Amino acid sequence: MAKFTKQQVINTICTSGMVPVFYNKDIEVSKQVLLACYRGGVRVFEFTNRGDFAQEVFKELVKYAEKTCPEMIMGAGSVVDAGTASLYIQLGANFIVGPLFNPEVAKVCNRRLIPYAPGCGSVTEIGYAQEAGCDICKIFPAGNVGGPSFVKNVMAPMPWSKLMVTGGVTPEESNLKAWFDAGVTCVGMGSNLFPADLIKSENWDGITKLCAEAMAIIQKVKK
Repeated sequence: MAKFTKQQVINTICTSGMVPVFYNKDIEVSKQVLLACYRGGVRVFEFTNRGDFAQEVFKELVKYAEKTCPEMIMGAGSVVDAGTASLYIQLGANFIVGPLFNPEVAKVCNRRLIPYAPGCGSVTEIGYAQEAGCDICKIFPAGNVGGPSFVKNVMAPMPWSKLMVTGGVTPEESNLKAWFDAGVTCVGMGSNLFPADLIKSENWDGITKLCAEAMAIIQKVKK
C-alpha cells in the first residue's frame, strides 16, 4: 500500500527538483546509499528494476525506509509493463518510472492513484502520456533527444507540461542551470550522483555530500 498520496508525491518531486536513480543487488549497500541520500536532503528515491530479484531488494528497502527514512518517497524505475508495475506497487512503490510509455502501465497506476512518469522521446509521446493521465513525463534519454533545447521547444507550445529529464544530467551548476532554464520540473541522476569508487570504498558521507550539493544548486537555479 502506497504510503503517500498521489498529490504528495507529485508535489515533493516538483519542489525538490531531483530524483536519484539507483540499483544495486546488495541490500546492505542499497540501504546505506538510501540513508546517505536522505541525510543529503533527498526525499524522493527511484530504485530501478534492473537485475535478477530486484523486487526483493526493493521490498526490503521500502521496509528499511519506513523505519529509518520516514519522509522518503520510494519509487520503482525501469518498469516497462503492467505486470511489473503491479508488483512494485504491491511492494510499496509510491510512483512508477519507465524508459518508455506503455498505456497499460498508466491504467494500472491510475487505478491505484500512483503517479506514472513514462519515458518520452518526442512531443507526440508526451501528448499521449498526458492524455493517459501522466502528470510528469520523463524525457529519456534526455541528452540524446535534444538536451535542454528540446525541453525549451516542448514547453513553448505545451507550457503546462511537467518534465523530468534523465540521461545527460550531471551535478554541476552549469548543467543543472541549463536544464532548469529550459523549463524542466526535475532531473533524474544516477551514476553521476553515485560514483563507482565511492560505492566500492563505502564512502557514504561522500554520497551525502554530492546529494546535498546537487540539491543546493537545484534550489538556486530553479525558477
